[in-house]
Amino acid sequence: MALPTVTPTRTVAAVPVTDLPSRHPDAWRAATRHAFLGAVRDGTIPVAAFDTWLVQDARFVADLLRFQARLLARVPRPAQAVLAGGLVALVDELAWFEEQAALRGLDLGTPALPATAAYAELLGRLDDADVGTALTALWTIERTYLDAWSHARPGAEGYHAFVEHWTQPGFADYVAGLEAAADGVPAPDADAVFTEVVAAETAFWAMAQDSAW
Repeated sequence: MALPTVTPTRTVAAVPVTDLPSRHPDAWRAATRHAFLGAVRDGTIPVAAFDTWLVQDARFVADLLRFQARLLARVPRPAQAVLAGGLVALVDELAWFEEQAALRGLDLGTPALPATAAYAELLGRLDDADVGTALTALWTIERTYLDAWSHARPGAEGYHAFVEHWTQPGFADYVAGLEAAADGVPAPDADAVFTEVVAAETAFWAMAQDSAW
């Protein structure tokens, strides 16, 4: 009796999330080396542009808080601690935004601009994505933020405290924790969600820059 022919199943190795920036260097550079960040570093950014970004980022953080709270209920047990810690940090971050807005006379109730609304829509779609994809997206969001503000160091006079706030060691530790969580549940197509998130980040910088230039 002849044995049946078995076709080997091809296994695609998971991509560590830290490899993603080097797989998409142009998109990564656009998101983390944007002219907006260089202008914060050298002091040429118009105050109105920075304030626009600050208000819109506060709206984004509120959207991210809701997304992350929903994701927490879906992730495997080993990933829960880092996401829960991140949620506490986001609550504190919103309070910090409120303090900064009061000092600068800004209205955090300003409507979302198109790039902010599009980012919120992306987060909404990620609610329906598999856990691995959602975790890769969350890591990409925070890693982009960390690398982008690190590029703006030390920040010009008037912006140094902001840059320092967004590059503190505790934030880097949090990003490292998200890396472990994302690698623990590989995304089916990490490259696709990575490029979509960094495109949203690039659009967010451009939105603020274009508001005053």
